Amino acid sequence: MNRLPVAPAYTLAEQAEEQRWLVDGPWSEEAVGIVGGELKCCKSFLALDLAISIAAGTPCLRRFAGQRPGRVLLYAAEDALHIVRRRLDRICAAAGRDLADLDVQVITAPRLRLDLDADRASLHETVARLKSRLLVLDPFVRLHQIDENISGEVAQLLVYVRDLQRRHAAAVILVHRARKGAGNIRAGQALRGSSEFHAWGDSNLYLRRDGDDRITLSVEPAEARVVVGVARQSPGCLSQRRGGR
Repeated sequence: MNRLPVAPAYTLAEQAEEQRWLVDGPWSEEAVGIVGGELKCCKSFLALDLAISIAAGTPCLRRFAGQRPGRVLLYAAEDALHIVRRRLDRICAAAGRDLADLDVQVITAPRLRLDLDADRASLHETVARLKSRLLVLDPFVRLHQIDENISGEVAQLLVYVRDLQRRHAAAVILVHRARKGAGNIRAGQALRGSSEFHAWGDSNLYLRRDGDDRITLSVEPAEARVVVGVARQSPGCLSQRRGGR
């Protein structure tokens, strides 16, 4: 018979361990969470900027210090590989680094489904082999064929991702869309589909467009509100304009 582990109450820690960061402020070490926002809010660019920050140990958005450099594993389900390469090159140029010097690994499989046992096993094996510090999956909507409005179906996929994180001590970013016209709703509650998404994450980043050339970045669970701009000379690239934590 397999028994659950127990411990005497008096041996439990008296306080939580000090929070450790992969990127100081936006993303905790070994955290799972969402980078969310409506269409054309630069969600993928933010996820890639975080990836470069962690691979290079450089500040994300040239503001948030990278604390724990390590290998990054990325799957971009929606974009062609040459587009992913071009975006990463732009971010590296802004960070003053060369992509060839960074340990960023890209899954090149044409399909990855988190609701299929075979694909789950392949992803587990890949993360275990590479010992990735961060896994980026972008976007969630292309990684399954479940109904995102049914909490039970969503919960099963999120449990799998949490298990992936715990087994391999890797942080995981899911890029996910917000509902259209949800500007007056709390950012996490505006995510498309089940409320399971908002409840699941340890670290969450939400993007909202604020006018034509500014985007508001909200960081949870830490309270923060940062305004960043879209660089006109490189459409779609995020660069800090103003704001504060």
